[in-house]
Amino acid sequence: MEKKYWKKEEVELFKKRLLSLRGKITGNVNSLQNEAFKSSGTDSSGDLSNMPLHLADVGTDNFERDLNIELIENAEEGLRNIDIALEKLDNKTYGQCESCDKMIIKTRLLALPFVKNCINCQRDEETEQMSDEEI
Repeated sequence: MEKKYWKKEEVELFKKRLLSLRGKITGNVNSLQNEAFKSSGTDSSGDLSNMPLHLADVGTDNFERDLNIELIENAEEGLRNIDIALEKLDNKTYGQCESCDKMIIKTRLLALPFVKNCINCQRDEETEQMSDEEI
């Protein structure tokens, strides 16, 4: 017989982990945003001209800014997934695989508290994606 839903203590544990993770990611996003949108390195060095010291410096600044923006986008997706997981806790659907409707094992949820699929369905999805990329 399959478990219907988590015990109250388990729900609190998952909620605590999700909120903690959300706080860490939010802090990282704020830090990345400050880094991505700060002025170029020439301003911080005291150079008042708008000309960069070297074209390679401009390329490096642009690369770092683009990388930070991509990291921010990934982190924001993680925050959305955490918010969805918190909503599922309230709706008593947390931990239910979106593909097969079976309960996701507790150890998986403790490791990745915002996952949407059980390990088998996730593996199938990734295998399918890899097959699609080969075509």
